[in-house]
Amino acid sequence: MEAAVKPVTSDAPAELESFSPIDGARLGSVQAADPAEVQSAVDDVAEVQPFWAQLPLADRARYMRRAGQAIIDQLDDLATLLTREQGKPRNESYSMELVPTIDALRWLAEAGPGILSDERVAMPVFMKQKRSRHTLEPLGVVGVIAPWNYPWSIPFGEVAFALMAGNGVVLKPSELTPLIGQRIQDTFERAGLPEGLVRTVHGDGAVGQALVESSVEKIFFTGSVEVGKRVGMACASRMKGSVLELGGKDAMIVCADANLPNAISGCLWGGFANAGQTCAGIERVYVEREVADRFVEGVVAGAKALRVGDPRDWDTEVGPMVSTEQLEIVRSLVDDAVAAGATLRCGGQRDLPGLPGVGAYAPAVLTGVTPEMRIMREEIFGPVVPITVVDSLGEAVELANDSEFGLGASVWTTNRAKSERLARRLDAGMVWANDHMYSHGAVSCAWGGVKDSGLGRSHAKFGLLEGTNVKLMSWEPSRTRNFWWHPYDESLGRALHSSAQLLYGRDSDKPAALRRGAGPLLRLARKSLRGAFRR
Repeated sequence: MEAAVKPVTSDAPAELESFSPIDGARLGSVQAADPAEVQSAVDDVAEVQPFWAQLPLADRARYMRRAGQAIIDQLDDLATLLTREQGKPRNESYSMELVPTIDALRWLAEAGPGILSDERVAMPVFMKQKRSRHTLEPLGVVGVIAPWNYPWSIPFGEVAFALMAGNGVVLKPSELTPLIGQRIQDTFERAGLPEGLVRTVHGDGAVGQALVESSVEKIFFTGSVEVGKRVGMACASRMKGSVLELGGKDAMIVCADANLPNAISGCLWGGFANAGQTCAGIERVYVEREVADRFVEGVVAGAKALRVGDPRDWDTEVGPMVSTEQLEIVRSLVDDAVAAGATLRCGGQRDLPGLPGVGAYAPAVLTGVTPEMRIMREEIFGPVVPITVVDSLGEAVELANDSEFGLGASVWTTNRAKSERLARRLDAGMVWANDHMYSHGAVSCAWGGVKDSGLGRSHAKFGLLEGTNVKLMSWEPSRTRNFWWHPYDESLGRALHSSAQLLYGRDSDKPAALRRGAGPLLRLARKSLRGAFRR
């Protein structure tokens, strides 16, 4: 994924302007933050957060529901802004960004209180008089550094999870999509959350770097591997945590027994939705030779049929790239593959008539690719699907695992047992059978990867736990004193030896252990019942 923050310093402008990739029109501007002002924003949120943290979980849940209604009340307006500022087709603004966050807020309201409630801890048999529980405390103020490809759903979800856990949030949206980023703060304020609990700081990489270096307790970062590693190291040096989603190179494995029409449709959506600018999009396909010709033919025909155009039109399926820089990355990777011997079956750079913006890259399908090509190793982040024919599923798994990334993968087969066997062999944080990447829209499912795809998990109970500190709280009624306290003597060791055999050993050894340990155990019991320390 293209970096959401760059390690640079700059003199921040007074305002940050937003221009549409569709036609280059100026959409508006936001106040840009000076990096030196970021700590002040964090301090301001820290003043409000303790009040929020002391609210009962049921009250926080009510605010989550109210935030969901706040999205519904401005749904069309938000969809229009998302499409104009980021360039994704209007239908995807609803299906891949807005509606999933409404459901996420409902899930947080329903499941959050149970996940975040205190948990009683079962104690060992020799400590049964004690009572212990785990309690989850908010971290305080956390920072969210957001990407441009899903400028609403990714940061909104992370902000909502942090809030439900009792935290305050400072959000830094991508400088390419500041207007929709600002609307996240506005939506929570519409829902009645305390003013100042969510703050947005706008700017370039220097502002993101200042947020990482501030006193926030944790950073949630979505962006490139290079920058994410720097973010993680900066956080570690300050003894604070980070959750890093750093992109992917997701593989699709098509088995000979797959429902081929379904696999073709899934490939088209998984590879070309959001113009391929999805960290868990399909970027490599490995198809068994037996069905390869029919699969390739179907994907090429389907890619040619996808409607490329103005994303504001309801029937557009692929809109413009978000920036000329991203368009150039995609073009250069495809050109490099073709120069190395791959065949471009369809697609390529395309101007959109009447729209003098960034321009589009028509859905492209490549065959004849080899593992050493850049396009099979680097993240494309564009509407390009390279297809490799394999002679066995073992070969497919080996090639799928031959990557520095490990975000998601999918297996396409009508045999469920086979899909589960293959899933266990794939180096990925998520494996879907007969579908791809859809679970980002279901926050009850964990999201995250392995290897260079990042650290930590967002969504599900794991995402809530990322926003908390675990504290053990224990109660001892003080009617006895611990048998392992001073003074020490031989009877303590003998009693412990016998106890280990009686509690955890073989049944055949227990009678002898009881005979040997009866005396020491009795002396230990008398010691525990003495109220005062005596030798």
